[in-house]
Amino acid sequence: MTIDRIHITGMRINCIIGINDWERVTKQDVVIDITLHADLSAPGESDNIEDTVNYRDISKAVQAHVETSSYGLIEAMARNVATICLEPAAVVRVDVSVQKPGALNGADSVGVEISRDS
Repeated sequence: MTIDRIHITGMRINCIIGINDWERVTKQDVVIDITLHADLSAPGESDNIEDTVNYRDISKAVQAHVETSSYGLIEAMARNVATICLEPAAVVRVDVSVQKPGALNGADSVGVEISRDS
């Protein structure tokens, strides 16, 4: 089986994230990068949206979920984003990176990256 990749990068989403009291009431940005692994041979030949992974639907579902979520840890957020991304049957693997800008003084961001298989 051929494994190709679709990249969704730099999704900046405002949400409740963190364990400190102020983080539980003040929304912060997270930056999410997603790599979807799937066989893209059929859509490459057909040029038909029905034959591929609809990355717009996935990005909308991730955005809606994260905007309304309230996670303490970016690890938990990444896990649930991965679960959403694996819903289409064509996606056999997903890599999810969640970055929290400004989480540490002197660092651009802190983040996690996870990989999950269907």
